[in-house]
Amino acid sequence: MPIHNHNIAGMLNELADRLEMDGANAFRIRSYRNAAHSIHEMSRDISGMVANKEDISQLPDVGKNMAEKIKVIVQTGQLDLLNELREKIPVDTKTLLQLTQLGPKRLKLLYDELGITTLKELQEAAQNDQIADLKGFGKKTQQKILEEIHKYLQQKDTVKRFKWAIAEQIITPFLEYIKSHKDVLQAEIAGSYRRRKETVGDIDILIICNNAKSVMEHFVSYEEVKEILSHGSTKSSVILVSGIQVDLRAISKESYGSALHYFTGSKEHNVAVRKIAVSKNLKINEYGIYKNDERLAGEDEAGIYQQIGLQYIEPELRENRGEIEAAQKNSLPKLVTINDIKGDLQSHTTASDGKYTLEEMAEAARKRGYEYFAITDHSKRVTMAHGLDDKRVLEQIEAINKVNETYSDITILKSMEVDILKDGSLDLSNEVLKQLDIVVFAIHYYRNLSRDDQTNRVLKAMQNPYVHIMAHPTGRLIGKRDSYEIDMEKIIHAAKDNGCFLEINAAPERLDLSDIYAKMAKDVGVKLAISTDAHSEDNLNYMRFGVAQARRAWLEPKDVLNTYSWTDLKQMIKRI
Repeated sequence: MPIHNHNIAGMLNELADRLEMDGANAFRIRSYRNAAHSIHEMSRDISGMVANKEDISQLPDVGKNMAEKIKVIVQTGQLDLLNELREKIPVDTKTLLQLTQLGPKRLKLLYDELGITTLKELQEAAQNDQIADLKGFGKKTQQKILEEIHKYLQQKDTVKRFKWAIAEQIITPFLEYIKSHKDVLQAEIAGSYRRRKETVGDIDILIICNNAKSVMEHFVSYEEVKEILSHGSTKSSVILVSGIQVDLRAISKESYGSALHYFTGSKEHNVAVRKIAVSKNLKINEYGIYKNDERLAGEDEAGIYQQIGLQYIEPELRENRGEIEAAQKNSLPKLVTINDIKGDLQSHTTASDGKYTLEEMAEAARKRGYEYFAITDHSKRVTMAHGLDDKRVLEQIEAINKVNETYSDITILKSMEVDILKDGSLDLSNEVLKQLDIVVFAIHYYRNLSRDDQTNRVLKAMQNPYVHIMAHPTGRLIGKRDSYEIDMEKIIHAAKDNGCFLEINAAPERLDLSDIYAKMAKDVGVKLAISTDAHSEDNLNYMRFGVAQARRAWLEPKDVLNTYSWTDLKQMIKRI
């Protein structure tokens, strides 16, 4: 059974957690965490690399010993050391470490002092006031633990959602498996996956085929199927080992477009479309569009929209947020595509917390055909990332100048990701900032400030004439960390007033700005940068995730900074 990258990363992270609970040395723990992080960020399939006998020891933060462990995970689905630690300390780390108040060391203390191994036992101990007196806890922490448990239990019964990039890892090989059947003529994923939502619940796959019964048998026989929910002649449903539900429907050629439209959704979009059809005495369902009993269209989606007087609406826009009205006026945006991107405006090297050198990242960008590429290592406040002080920034400027002397087909931009300090000042002097081509500014610390203080902090930073693009503006990590409290509407208007720009961070765990705020920025007239925040060569592949987010926000090439040439962009960002 194939082991996906997120499974490998999950096992390595669990091993690191359990080693920390067992008192292993920090270097050993960190090596597992670093390897897990690198693998989680990779777009290439590790299992495929192992099967092809590629040297995975050359991957960032892997090395020979780690590579051997990863091969064992890929080949067996387990690791002896991890099994031993699970037996030695039988704590449900997967569940309990989802609580932000707990880390491996606190979890070990709870196990040693109270024998806590499960969420239920933790809840009972907190309710019985047994945790407050433990070293490093207290009444306040005990209460927060209870609140988090309550929130977790409330969410537990809802449909599990997967980040889009994780869903892609799971469903892409399954789709290829389905397509490999000789009777499958066409297959496509519908639903929120096709609309490129940030997270995905169930997966709907629609097919045209010759022998539906045979294809359905093929479908339920996939090696990652954990449970068969239904197995019919034209529709089947399974749960994969990952926990994601996949439904397969065999559709006639005549109805395929209508079914694809129906199952792509959103529900709100479909309701709005049906209302228009009713107003024209037409009926739309998953089988086609009809006038009385006469089928008018259904073979393709374009025909459905055409019959009710609408432009074709791209899947990413189908959320009933004005796309119907725009289609009626023939004024839908011509959405940005990956081919419009001329450069990347956030990346990191080994000078801070990146995995590759300046020269290696520059060459990787050049091979992508980019016209320009910004190196934006962290400033000194981000100590965990070995951030650069003024002196090291000046040294990096010189290094970039030397790299640029070797290229005629790409410009490496002298840039930094500069921290906004608590009082709104910046982490580098203006004397240094004014020597940079582009300054990206961001919040990494003091996330718990009040809404007003956090907003004012950013507003002050925007007044500095040497800054340009605010990176990952809300600071969220999808499914892990909420946005800090901040008035994004005020920030967007301030960006407009100050000649600043905002970023759509393409890292799949961020996708920050959200499509809602990015659309708001477009409407106000603030351009956005789609940046990968790449910490490795492989991370440059994230650009497609950012483009998908931009498309959901209605962005056209003219709305995106890095669709412009460097000559034009340089004039657009000029503030003084």
